[in-house]
Amino acid sequence: MLKGVILAGGLGTRLHPLTKVTSKHLLPVGNEPMVFHSVKQLTTAGITDILIVTNPQYVGDFVNALGSGKDFGCEFTYRVQEDPKGIAHALALAEGFANNGRIAVLLGDNIFETSIRQAADDFQAQPKGARVLLKQVPDPERYGVAVLNGDDRIVAIDEKPEHPKSNYAVVGVYFYDASVFDVIRTIEPSARGEYEITAVNNAYIHRGELAYSFVQGKWVDAGTFDSLSEAHQILLNASDWC
Repeated sequence: MLKGVILAGGLGTRLHPLTKVTSKHLLPVGNEPMVFHSVKQLTTAGITDILIVTNPQYVGDFVNALGSGKDFGCEFTYRVQEDPKGIAHALALAEGFANNGRIAVLLGDNIFETSIRQAADDFQAQPKGARVLLKQVPDPERYGVAVLNGDDRIVAIDEKPEHPKSNYAVVGVYFYDASVFDVIRTIEPSARGEYEITAVNNAYIHRGELAYSFVQGKWVDAGTFDSLSEAHQILLNASDWC
């Protein structure tokens, strides 16, 4: 059965002074704390065993906000990322939780107008490998950018390229089989000293095992004041799925 992982670490420095008070993932978006959206994305996709990864100063806030999971029809486990060394580093903390099974990974500041359920179902139908979600954006240089060939296969993901080869951004939802943790152990830190999720995804590309789905509807990475405002409007106007 597919398990869920919500990565909700980081310091949220672009949202100071709001994030001097609490984690950005607990800031209000729509009518609820931001992380509730990720939880509902997973539970709506039938995923009810969920790990929350956050940093030490906020773990108590997450437990207070989310509790055991009873109110959401799921069960939460919590893990602490002591050092902020990147998304792949945070994901590595989920190895015991995954227990050799498949996982759906959400970055807790990504907000979607529509459900990810279809992508989760498509991943479940894959015999092996990983799946990412893509969205056409006007400013791809801000993101990991998927390079597609003539057969519409992803042949590379370029992290924040100066001259993007496409306008398809890789958004903050990833699906992995159990081999992801072996992959993480093989990657090296990037120039900024972090273990990048792009390196993990490129490893799956090299194995010919990375599939993708397109995001339907609006999507935003709510890491700035402008995008936080946009996320607020998306959820206020969202359909009944959430």
